Amino acid sequence: MGNGSPSSAQEPVAGLISRRTAELPPNPFAQADARTAAAIRAGHDIIDLSKGNPDGAPPAFMQDALAHAAHDSSNFRYPPFAGIPAYLDAIGGWYANAHGVTLDPSRRILAVAGASVGISTVIEALIDEGDTVVAVDPYYPQYEGSTAVAKGRFETIPADPAHGYLPDLDAVDPALWDRAKLLILNYPNNPTGAVATAAFYERAVALARKHRFAIMNDFAYAGIEFAGSPSPSILEAPGALDVAVELGSLSKMFMVAGWRGGWIAGNETIVDAAKAVHNQTTVLAPSIVQQAGAVALGGDLRSVAELAAAYGHRAKVLAGGLREAGFAVAPPQGGLFLWAHVPQGRGTSDEFTAWLIEHAGVAVMPGSCFGPASDGFVRFSLLRPESDLYEAVSRIARAVSRH
Repeated sequence: MGNGSPSSAQEPVAGLISRRTAELPPNPFAQADARTAAAIRAGHDIIDLSKGNPDGAPPAFMQDALAHAAHDSSNFRYPPFAGIPAYLDAIGGWYANAHGVTLDPSRRILAVAGASVGISTVIEALIDEGDTVVAVDPYYPQYEGSTAVAKGRFETIPADPAHGYLPDLDAVDPALWDRAKLLILNYPNNPTGAVATAAFYERAVALARKHRFAIMNDFAYAGIEFAGSPSPSILEAPGALDVAVELGSLSKMFMVAGWRGGWIAGNETIVDAAKAVHNQTTVLAPSIVQQAGAVALGGDLRSVAELAAAYGHRAKVLAGGLREAGFAVAPPQGGLFLWAHVPQGRGTSDEFTAWLIEHAGVAVMPGSCFGPASDGFVRFSLLRPESDLYEAVSRIARAVSRH
């Protein structure tokens, strides 16, 4: 039994914590979990629309593939560092069939344990202390967090509602492109629901080639589009393989967020650098998940289209109800979220988020955590049953009319 006080016992350890760790921004999704949990403990009935957790199950054939792989003794061993060949081949086949892009799986694809691992791996592979990373505001918070871990400089360009929430790349100061080392894109977009066009990607690639920066496109929501046709891959753009990599994920297409399966694909030099970082810093994607992913990507993808159609219907339900309640909602084109203005006179996005929990029993994400230009917005998740979405907009409408 120790005889020192808790503070004196902890102080030597506290002095060993790195400055980098102390400077990291908080994780807004952990903060959202804490807000919701506190409201529930206080006795509130909460409809949680803050997170992107699946509310359904993967297709039965994918569950069967995972179960079969779990009984295959070859999967009891560590998988190859770059990924199981069948999984890499299936990713390459998916690019060829869905996007007309030819990739050598052994040279241009790396299996990772989810797109989030891909984000940090690519950033660490490219960014030295002081290097500039450019993202589009609003942005997924991990882009800033992983840049902070690498001790890079994080700068943003605004999304332009007049261009469908795509940034006007030609309005950006060329000096920013000159100092940029990496541009991060994300379409279909979290949180705005915007979908990129082929012309947008072609312009981004042309700028990257001219100003000598790399592009990382976070394609985690591939296949989740509401217009009926897939959004393009950046790798389809002429010259993209000279400057770009793309991140993919099984999580959204197949409702397996907890399985942790994804990939990095594209420029061979960047993929090689990512492999070097990945081999030293992170766990490998589980063998059985890779085997199930190979079956899913190489098989019938109708389940993905059906899922996208269901989410598209939910988006209409939620957007329609919010508009009736007086919200301005960005037209959703894909992904898992709606992006809405905080109604006039309702304070900052953080204040309105707290108000919604207290007065409507609905949890959302404040726009402030998606970038400084995004305060004044809130993000709603589509990943709840349709009945919950109807109830959520009914609660919000009543609360807004009462107060």
